Amino acid sequence: MTNNGSTGLGILAGAAIGAVLGILFAPDKGSATRQRIADEAELQKQRLASSASDLRDRVASTVSTERHNLEDRVESLVTDASYKAEDVITTLEAKLKDLKAQNKKLQKS
Repeated sequence: MTNNGSTGLGILAGAAIGAVLGILFAPDKGSATRQRIADEAELQKQRLASSASDLRDRVASTVSTERHNLEDRVESLVTDASYKAEDVITTLEAKLKDLKAQNKKLQKS
């Protein structure tokens, strides 16, 4: 993902530089050139803001989805642990009952 972001940023920077150089070398008045540069800068600013907004929305969506997945996994683990703990308790109670029976036999002897 980092590589895609760097590539996209490089393309945007290249396009902006190309647009500015094209305007600077165009045969036009200085005031018109400055206005074109300002217009192009505003356009690039809007594109960047839109890209940042899209990225923010995608990240928020991914974080939300992963949070729900994590909550589901934790709930599943807790449920499994509860069932296993119940099995262990049942087994220990059965062993304790057997030990008590053996102890009674030994005390009678």
